[in-house]
Amino acid sequence: MMRAIAIVLLLAAGTASTADARKPFITKPDTFTATLSNNTPLVFGMGVDEAQRALGTPFTYVRGRPGNEIFLTFRDIGGSGLTLHRDRLYLQFRKGRLAGWKADWGENWMWR
Repeated sequence: MMRAIAIVLLLAAGTASTADARKPFITKPDTFTATLSNNTPLVFGMGVDEAQRALGTPFTYVRGRPGNEIFLTFRDIGGSGLTLHRDRLYLQFRKGRLAGWKADWGENWMWR
């Protein structure tokens, strides 16, 4: 009796592994990254126009020589309904291409 149960278990394990091996590998989109507000990411090497299109906001010149500028943009990320929340984003361009960016959340006046 024990021998028959062992054989049945071994056969069941063998058929399950061969059935899984025949299934195609399918990946589902990550729900976390699909719901992010920045669904068009910034990429190093983008031009100024490409970066403006990716963020959907106009840039304000801060400083720098032509081709090596620093721009500022405000991203409206919503809020609680009572207050709007706008974050500053600084973008550094070198030779006309995006070389880096830094978000500045400023100080939270509510927790002083």
